Amino acid sequence: MSAKQRARRGFGRVERRANGRYRAAYTGPDRQLYRAPMTFGSKDDAIAWLSARRAEIEMQVWAPEVAARGAASRTVPTFQAYADVWLETRKTKGRELRPTTRSQYRMLLDKFIYPTFGESRIDKISNEDVNDWYDVVAPGRETIRAQSYSLLRTIFASAASERPHPLIPYNPAHIRGAGNTKRAHHVQPATLEELRTIVEELPDRYKLMALLAAWCAMRFGELTELRRGDIDLRTNRVKIRRGVVRVDGEFIVGAPKSDAGSRDVAIPPHLMPLVKDHLSKYTAAGRDALLFPASTDDNRHMAPATLYKVYYPARKAAGREDLRWHDLRHTGAVLAAQTGATLAELMGRLGHTTPGAAMRYQHAAADRDAEIAKRLSALVETSDANARLE
Repeated sequence: MSAKQRARRGFGRVERRANGRYRAAYTGPDRQLYRAPMTFGSKDDAIAWLSARRAEIEMQVWAPEVAARGAASRTVPTFQAYADVWLETRKTKGRELRPTTRSQYRMLLDKFIYPTFGESRIDKISNEDVNDWYDVVAPGRETIRAQSYSLLRTIFASAASERPHPLIPYNPAHIRGAGNTKRAHHVQPATLEELRTIVEELPDRYKLMALLAAWCAMRFGELTELRRGDIDLRTNRVKIRRGVVRVDGEFIVGAPKSDAGSRDVAIPPHLMPLVKDHLSKYTAAGRDALLFPASTDDNRHMAPATLYKVYYPARKAAGREDLRWHDLRHTGAVLAAQTGATLAELMGRLGHTTPGAAMRYQHAAADRDAEIAKRLSALVETSDANARLE
């Protein structure tokens, strides 16, 4: 640092930072170096801070920890300033937020939280302020209301646990049950006949996608990121290692949300001829070729809207206009349960459990998963036999 950037004084020193702000520091009576807990917009402000510390020493009332707390209280950010940094740096279980989660949080903040609290200093927001906000936020949209409250409460909890000095003395958001909402959609799984109708009504290149969604209980993002190299024709398994999400028009590929989501799923034997046929007719050459691209002419990811154009008419033909695409995964879980699969085996197949438990479940269920797949095919064979008798 140049001499122009650093001004030495009889007591302490002031340094000009690269961003144009000033930092103050001094050596205390204990010969330890103490820095101001914040930077200053002007050199005079930095000098004034040093002068106050010198006066405290001379009057023998020097207490650096008190000065730090006082300075911190004068630089408490607005709720929006704090929340913006929180959103960019937030991690859960050591992992950064998933793009879809970050996008959802940003929407909740911008539309439902910042209009009320954005410009308020975070330590000035009271319990009464939160209660008043909750009473009027997102009328008639209970899920959004609960999500907004949960996010607000979580951000306040982080501010209350900041170290070394909490920004707020307590969390002002403590409305019992406000972060919970009743499940609005009750899934009625598809019957085998309904599933058969849906698949028959779909264009050929989408048939396997629906079958894997149901019989292998795969998510949309897992299916649309599935590539030729993820299908093991030797063991008849599909390797699920990635998923894709669409955020602000951009497709983002990433690992599953938990360790359990990374899994191998045995494909029911009755699907294998369809798998091989699909690979031959609708999948480009090369291990990285997508099984279900946006179109047969490229290798771009499929958008949900592309699928819905063909799925909605198919489910209508089956008399199941209530059946969301994701409900096919729920259907697969129910079908697997009907084979006698244990809870641990179901969790391993679905990839839907806590990471630590999932690893134990998957090791225990690896061989059993192939048996579950065989029994799933047996369900179809039994259904077909009954249909012939009728």
